[in-house]
This record gives sequence, C-alpha cells and structure tokens, in this order.
Amino acid sequence: MAIDPDTNSLVSFDFSMIEEKVPEIKRFDFNVDSTSFSPIIDSSDMKPEVWIKLATIIQDNYPKYDGFVVLHGTDTMAYTASALSFMLHHLGKPVVFTGSQLPLSTIRTDGKENLITALDIASTYENGLAKVPEVCIFFQDKLFRGNRTTKYNAEHFRAFRSDNYPPLAEAGVHVKYNNPYIHKVDPEAAFSVAKNMDNRVGLLKIFPGISSTFLQAVLQAPGLKALVLETFGSGNAPTDKYFLGLIEKALRNDLIILNVTQCLAGSVAMGRYETGIHLMEMGVYNGGDMTTEAAITKLMYLLGNTLNIDEVKIGLNKSLKGEIYL
Repeated sequence: MAIDPDTNSLVSFDFSMIEEKVPEIKRFDFNVDSTSFSPIIDSSDMKPEVWIKLATIIQDNYPKYDGFVVLHGTDTMAYTASALSFMLHHLGKPVVFTGSQLPLSTIRTDGKENLITALDIASTYENGLAKVPEVCIFFQDKLFRGNRTTKYNAEHFRAFRSDNYPPLAEAGVHVKYNNPYIHKVDPEAAFSVAKNMDNRVGLLKIFPGISSTFLQAVLQAPGLKALVLETFGSGNAPTDKYFLGLIEKALRNDLIILNVTQCLAGSVAMGRYETGIHLMEMGVYNGGDMTTEAAITKLMYLLGNTLNIDEVKIGLNKSLKGEIYL
C-alpha cells in the first residue's frame, strides 16, 4: 500500500514504480520482471478466483524464471500461500510471499527489507536446484512454509508465526537455511497446476454458550459441503446433547467436518479427552496440527479436484503438501 497525498488514506501501490522506492533491486545480479493485477486487489477481497489467476500467472511464466515473489497484503496472505501450496504440483522453484506492516512510502517501512530478502531467497540455487522449492512466506527475518503460517499480530513487524513447524530459513547477516525441514523436490516430475477450488466450505469457532439455533443455522447452510470446526485445546467441544445431536445429524447428511484447534500451537488429539472422543466416534476428521488457513484451503482444493467424497476423505487423512504432521 501507499499513502494517497490527497486523502491521506492507504491505497494500492503501483508496482511499476518499485525501483524508485527500492533502488537496491538494481544491484542484484539477476533480472527482476514484474506483473500486476489490474485493478490491484486489496487482500481483504481475496477469493478463490484470484488464487486461480495467480496460479495461472506462475504457470504461464514458469519456464522463464528461476523463482517468484508475490507481494500480498498481510490480512489474507496465509490463506493465499496455503491455497497455492495445494494448487501447485511438483513445484521445483521458490514461490515467496511477502509484504509489509507499514506502507512502502513511509520512512520506517519494513516492506523494503522484506522484498529484498524475498528476492534473494527466490533466486538462490545450489547444484542446479532451488534452495527452497516451496510456497512460503518471508516476513521480518523468518521464512516459513506457507501452509504452516498464520498472521497473529496487526501491529508488530513480526506479523506471522509458525508454531508447529520450524522456519525454513532465518535472515541475519547471512540467510541460514534449515535444510532438514525444506521440501525435497523430484527434478524429473512435471510441474502442473490444479485450478478448481470449491468454496462450499464453512468455518465455525466453538465458544462457551453457543446456542442450538446458531449452530443449526451454520450446519444447515444451503449448499455447504464441508466445515472446519475450531475446537478448544486438543480438539474438545461441548458434550451437551443438542450440540452432539446436531453434529451427528450433519454428518449423517454427508457434511464433512474437520476438527482443528483454536490454539496457535499444538495439535488436535480427539482420543485424549471424553469431549473429543465423542466427535471422533461420530466421524469428525482429525485436523492434527493444521492451521485454520490450511484446513479451509485444503478442503476447497479437495472438493474441487476429487471425483467423490470418498477421495476427499482419503485426502484429509494425508499430508498433501507438508501441511500436517501425521
């Protein structure tokens, strides 16, 4: 974003002016080309159609470039990075998302350093192979796997965290890569893109005192195919008869329910406590240590790219792109 001098409000930044704001880009020993959406999209307006357009841009330009950097608003960056991690198959090149907490036009912006380091990471190869052939997020001084990342702070420069998976790299005087945790690519596999994303997915965060009328309205939403259920702690939910009864009825009506924890760190373990055992016995799927962003986009991907519900269920029990520890 940049500050509009007439209204003093934040407006979308024209990337064609980037070298004026970040002249250091000219000092790289590689070429940097750019493309922008027209009109430029605020991240709060993000949707599957935009993910498909972004994936298509990468696909069309894949043979021409060694890596890709995506400038993206922070609000939904983890959703987009998660979505693209599922959509891009046999990725052999870096796709690095980054952005800023302060607009690029401000003196103390974090955007300049984030962009420079993201470009450096996206261009780094070793023995002919990309150092980080993943969809990832770089922010402040950490590179995270995209589908393991969530935004947790709206004010600090360290806006993102990945509590359940280590950083892929850390940037200081040097960029230090955490090689054991970086995905290894098959150089012989052909890159491809899945472009179907089904948004008939819902999200329900459990809270004390949740009413039966509210729960029923969510579970019976017209067209709903799958629901991410954010539960307490390690996958616990109320044991009230109305709650379990409505969940069971929804499952009988073929609604897919995926259980993830509301906590930033830790994992769902539905067999640990009685409150979680009920959900497991009814057929609620264990989301393990997945982020909400990964759970939502994984369901959209599976619903859009599988032949039937059985294949969706098989996919939920697998780590497709390193999004879950099994």
